Amino acid sequence: MGAGHVHRLYVRGDSPVHRLPPQCKLVAHLAFVLAVVATPRERVWAFAAYAALLAAVAAAARIPYGTVLRRTMIEVPFVAFALAMPFVATGPETAVLGLHLSVEGLWGAWNILAKGTLGVVASVLLAATTEPRLLLHGIERLRMPQPITQIAAFMLRYGDVVAAELGRMRTARAARGFEPRGLRDARVLARSLGALFLRSYERGERVHLAMVSRGYDGRMPVPYDVAASPRQWSAAAALPLAAALIALAAWTVP
Repeated sequence: MGAGHVHRLYVRGDSPVHRLPPQCKLVAHLAFVLAVVATPRERVWAFAAYAALLAAVAAAARIPYGTVLRRTMIEVPFVAFALAMPFVATGPETAVLGLHLSVEGLWGAWNILAKGTLGVVASVLLAATTEPRLLLHGIERLRMPQPITQIAAFMLRYGDVVAAELGRMRTARAARGFEPRGLRDARVLARSLGALFLRSYERGERVHLAMVSRGYDGRMPVPYDVAASPRQWSAAAALPLAAALIALAAWTVP
């Protein structure tokens, strides 16, 4: 990835959360999500406590709540699916605003909405406080095989390049008077996709040859030291430990 390539989801800052090593945040994120998933759906108060924890993290990271809310809209399709569950699920029913809804469906919808939203918000905060290239370095520090992280790095770096190439092709078609009107234009669009694939493949060949000529031997250099100290691991553990205590209380408190 070229220097200065910062993903649009990253919010520049110098907060304590930004400064934590990426592997610490990845482990904390995973442990928090596991605690949320393990919580019984009937313990509504526990999910409110999880939301308060994430709000505290957002405040510590100086990420505006409005930004988090807007990015959470990515889960809208899943919300639509969850809202349909009370109408299609079977079992005992209850009246809500004059509608007869399935009790099991209501609990299922709540389970998806609560746990899904908390997971999305946690992921939004992770992406907003950690540059993607550092996330990949953190994954390598967690012993992820390098071929996987290298593929992810190239996808991240060249995804925008391929998208820009597709945009130029669309502009070229429009400049020649082409406007897709139906299935009869599918052949033109298929040819465009084929041309895009060939251009991307050739670009990959050129990039690979350029890397080999510069000494690439299958391993990418790591220009950043992302080692974590015990103090940093302890700071990152605050969120999952608090979540684990809430999950434990949810299972033990009647």
